[in-house]
Amino acid sequence: MDPLTSSDQALRASEQRRLRLQVLGLNSVEAEATFDRVARLAASFTRSPLAMVNFINDERQMFRGMYIPTSSPGEKVGPDSPAIPFDLSELSREAPGDYGFCPHVVAQGSQLALDDVFDYPRFKGNPLVNDLGVRSYLGTPLRDNTGMILGTVCVADFEPRQWDRRIREAMQELSETLLADFKLRDSLLAQQQELFAVFDGAPFPIMLTEGPNHLLRYANGKQGQAFGMVPQFSPGRLALPHLDAVGVFNAMDDAFHSGRAATLSRAHLGTYDYPQPQEFDFLCTPVRTSPGAPISGVLTVAMNVTGQAFAGPEQQAFAANVQERFERLGAGAFPGQRP
Repeated sequence: MDPLTSSDQALRASEQRRLRLQVLGLNSVEAEATFDRVARLAASFTRSPLAMVNFINDERQMFRGMYIPTSSPGEKVGPDSPAIPFDLSELSREAPGDYGFCPHVVAQGSQLALDDVFDYPRFKGNPLVNDLGVRSYLGTPLRDNTGMILGTVCVADFEPRQWDRRIREAMQELSETLLADFKLRDSLLAQQQELFAVFDGAPFPIMLTEGPNHLLRYANGKQGQAFGMVPQFSPGRLALPHLDAVGVFNAMDDAFHSGRAATLSRAHLGTYDYPQPQEFDFLCTPVRTSPGAPISGVLTVAMNVTGQAFAGPEQQAFAANVQERFERLGAGAFPGQRP
């Protein structure tokens, strides 16, 4: 077998990083309090006007942690801070995969300190310089508890400045404080797998989706038998149009955006294993990836109530148990992904 080229290795590393971010529930742009706090600390002790906790997949950069000044354009941020040359209110929490300096930090696997970007022809024409007026940058690789680089913890300034050894070491230590968060996510993933083992043998269709587009992350055997097997990571509405037609995904929207369980009662639809029209009650429960994290997905349980005035005791007890465990673990932060 031919050895991998450097380009092949980079593509493989990028794909592995994307999958790892998906597993950890970090492959999206939603702000998270833990990462915003780290960005604020980085800005504070480096006295920098911009700071970010940036996760990078093979397509984009996601600033789940961000600190930006609240001043108006041109106003001083602090006694030693430079004027802000653009409207920070329009700064997005995502950017293309090749934008700025963070991709270079991930690619080289080491800290990058640019005291004055104009001193480096390689970086002088970077869009971050042209679009935002950044003149100095310090980025530190952000590694998870397995040693994989997921992105960066970085700060930037609009004037040249020297990033001394003390600041560089402090940024490294700050990035390492997030190891505990990654370990917690992995621990919760292990608990999730145990729960899914129970769901695999459950007598009711169960599926877990991620994000506002309801990407399918998990489905038990009954879900596939009743509503069809679909590829993992498929957008739910497109992959399961018959469920969308009766309003299941509207209920899932309610759960995802409100953070509260939502129900759909007496939905009429046929199934693959029994094509005659039947009646189903759907319970949609929001889930989270870690303490304080935003809603990451929805767990949906379908209960066949055909010919019943209401769901039977077994169905009710099972649905109530699922909802209670996910709400409890969600509050203590149960992950919403399955590898």
